[in-house]
Amino acid sequence: MNTCPWCGNPTNHSFLKVKDYFLTQEEFELFQCDHCGLVFTVPRPAPEIIGNYYKSDEYYSHQQNSKGFIPKIYERVKSINLRGKVAMATSDMVKSRLLDIGCGVGDFLLQVNKLGWEVMGIEPSEQAANIAQSRLGFTPLKPTDYEKLPDQSFDVITMWHVLEHVDDLKSQTKELKRLLRPGGRLVIALPNYQSFDCQYYNDKWAAWDVPRHLNHFTQDCLQGILNANDFKYLDTQRLIWDAYYISFLSEKYLGHSFPLIRGAWVGLKSNCKARRSGMYSSLVYRYEKQ
Repeated sequence: MNTCPWCGNPTNHSFLKVKDYFLTQEEFELFQCDHCGLVFTVPRPAPEIIGNYYKSDEYYSHQQNSKGFIPKIYERVKSINLRGKVAMATSDMVKSRLLDIGCGVGDFLLQVNKLGWEVMGIEPSEQAANIAQSRLGFTPLKPTDYEKLPDQSFDVITMWHVLEHVDDLKSQTKELKRLLRPGGRLVIALPNYQSFDCQYYNDKWAAWDVPRHLNHFTQDCLQGILNANDFKYLDTQRLIWDAYYISFLSEKYLGHSFPLIRGAWVGLKSNCKARRSGMYSSLVYRYEKQ
């Protein structure tokens, strides 16, 4: 019997068995809570060892100036994505204070800061935080430093593909509620396992990314969690480029030839289907603090 990390209900509802195709080849199992709908990874690595699952030269989100064709494509697409992310976070908002949780090397914060916003970041990786410091002029806080931040001190809080990595959802959502001012905006990007590319690749879908991804959400599941913390749903946006990247990685896990070309085709098909269903590979949920 497994206990849901959000609502605490016991479940034996096995959802899927998945390997860590990215790094260790270890096998994990996904269980779904029949009460709140959260899908969660079992076993969940202890906090003191979870960092070992991020130690790879191919973990592109924490790299700068990587050599090779694929990292260069990744960096190019990332720059296009950044413009959309900035708009999602700041459109129709008065310039003030923004917190990016899981800020990586500071790309997003750097762009927002150029627009005149006061910015702060939280980043668990020391390597990434050091790079961010050299670019931003301040060192991002560690996840253990939330208490250093005053109540209601931010107008916008963003989490770009971060909530799926969070072990303690109750503590994290409590901090989001505490730190965001009333009327402030919360922006959360998440992989969507109801997308076509997930259905196509099944257990080889790269965005399962076990055990780094501990939690797997639907919109209804996320809304239940955030409604319980006084957040009002605004809308759902899309990140169309993620389908291509995730499909490319999934093709690599399958060992197919020409993974970039094959992944581009599946990514295109996923995005075309999502134009009707709304089920893009990655979705961005925007909420307002009540």
